[in-house]
Amino acid sequence: MPRVLSIINRLNLGGPAFHVAILTKHLRKDFDVMLLAGTKQDSEESSDNIINEMGLTFTPLKEMKRSLNPFRDYRSYKEIRKIIREFKPDIVHTHAAKAGALGRLAAYHEKVPVIVHTFHGHVFHSYFHPLKAKIFLKIERYLARRSSGIIAISDRQKKELAIHYKLCPPAKIHIIPLGFDLSRFQEDTELKRSEFRKKFLLDDDEIAVGIIGRIVPIKNHSLFINSAASVLKKTTKRVRFFIIGDGESKQDIMQEASRIGLDYCYFPREKRKAALTFCSWVRNIDTCIAGLDVVALCSYNEGTPVSLIEAQAGGRPVITTNVGGIENVVKSGETAILVGSLNYSDFSEAMLKIVEDDALRKRLGDNGWEFVKEKFHYTRLIREMSELYHSLLDKDRVKKFNQSR
Repeated sequence: MPRVLSIINRLNLGGPAFHVAILTKHLRKDFDVMLLAGTKQDSEESSDNIINEMGLTFTPLKEMKRSLNPFRDYRSYKEIRKIIREFKPDIVHTHAAKAGALGRLAAYHEKVPVIVHTFHGHVFHSYFHPLKAKIFLKIERYLARRSSGIIAISDRQKKELAIHYKLCPPAKIHIIPLGFDLSRFQEDTELKRSEFRKKFLLDDDEIAVGIIGRIVPIKNHSLFINSAASVLKKTTKRVRFFIIGDGESKQDIMQEASRIGLDYCYFPREKRKAALTFCSWVRNIDTCIAGLDVVALCSYNEGTPVSLIEAQAGGRPVITTNVGGIENVVKSGETAILVGSLNYSDFSEAMLKIVEDDALRKRLGDNGWEFVKEKFHYTRLIREMSELYHSLLDKDRVKKFNQSR
């Protein structure tokens, strides 16, 4: 049975961690899989419970963290090399930037036969200063040359990586969309809706618009709250807004809400009705989706945003900026409204439209489940990943055979 060493930046609550957990669990039928994970930030919620519920274990890389630190990163690199020598994997599969850099370098220097990396997004724009982004791109090109295969999670992402950023030849990039077990978003929805709305003091006739994920600069929560303030001034509907998640920019967004005169509360400390509610982390996202009426996303850049997949699985309409791989995640005009501009007046007008039009919300929501249930279900993911692993192993065997002749 081939051995796979899977390495991820950190097991924080979010799409990449769910993705890697599902791969680890369901690939075990055909592969011996070992999972390594770095350390999450203090402001992030852990997904260790997901790992535990799936009956999985992982080996922590305590020195590997999101921030750059040459000394700490070098120690992580040395630790990964040690684990590779002991585990002797046939495949090293890395996920996200930090794990991708340290893991692929270690695998290359330990002469692992097959090295694979998945881009869950990329850091080539909107994350760092342009000069730093150029340096990261050069590093990624170097690593791509030493990889057996690169995985993009959408058509658009492959085009960005291969054509716009010239990371590597297109033939080296394989498109394998994320996969999840989405069935829970169709189960007990009325009970979950009642639970969420009772907890957050929502009346039956109040429309709840939420944004789900880390509160960090790339997610552009400023666009969400400014659009919310605009909608509240124009609509006659009863509408409230919810930020589900936490992160380094929370205080900045709270201060901005105060500056624009948007009444808000941080619900874990102040349980009251407010125009804008900061919910902090909520583990049962299926309950959140059931309780909301609209799910928003305002990011500057995205790979495959899981919150939008989950929203559609739960039959909720989506409003989102049209960036990164989002066009591959939603169907414009059928499950979502895509806003091509990052201007808050454009986004707020689209948000006002979805708040005001009950029939539009219902139509977009009703189309979601049929769209995502096949495209993003985990059985398709496991089949495609297994096929890629075997094909790359076969190529390595052929290469070694030719070299020995």
